[in-house]
Amino acid sequence: MIELYSWATPNGHKVHIMLEETGLPYRVHGVNIRTGEQFKPEFLKISPNNRIPAMVDPEGPGGKPLSLMESGAILLYLASKSGKFLPDDIGQRWSCMQWLMWQMGGVGPMFGQANHFRRYAKDKIEYAIERYTSEANRLTHVLDKQLARSKFVACDEYTIADIAIFPWMRGAESRGIDMNEYPHAKRWFDAINARPAVQRALQVLAGESNSNPVDDKAREVMFGKTQFQKR
Repeated sequence: MIELYSWATPNGHKVHIMLEETGLPYRVHGVNIRTGEQFKPEFLKISPNNRIPAMVDPEGPGGKPLSLMESGAILLYLASKSGKFLPDDIGQRWSCMQWLMWQMGGVGPMFGQANHFRRYAKDKIEYAIERYTSEANRLTHVLDKQLARSKFVACDEYTIADIAIFPWMRGAESRGIDMNEYPHAKRWFDAINARPAVQRALQVLAGESNSNPVDDKAREVMFGKTQFQKR
């Protein structure tokens, strides 16, 4: 059974969705990033970068335990292990990889910054808000154009690229995005959101996450000096 260390964030939801979609058995361990559990020594052994999600597969390659951090790497590993959601066709496979990297290098960081400066930063810095809101909309436009010619992001097959991007499109309004302006992306989002496995995955750790508000203490843990201490 896969041991998953996670929290109800977009990056956490990626792996929750993948595990629910593949049916691989797993046990989830909540890592409360608002109270600093990501900095505990036992978690750092699995995730040296103190970020969720991370996982341990006791039955990894060669029957040996394998620990992984980074949601993109975890998705690729689970696709390899299950034989699902990574196309067999080599062209489609590389298209999937390209869009997965697009999410990891663009959507995640830029949407995260838009969300931070619009919602969590105490000082409302207009330059930062405008910059990251504009970039979030530019990226959504790129996605919308791609989905105008493809059922799913990488091809006409549901892949880990869709699984990686979808959670970041939830709550788009908090990034300053009006999904009604992007009809192809909205069609795609609604279709994935309706999948039973996705709905199950979105409930993983949801209760625990919602029970911890983002107060001043949580802000200091996630965004203040605590975050940048060397460990």
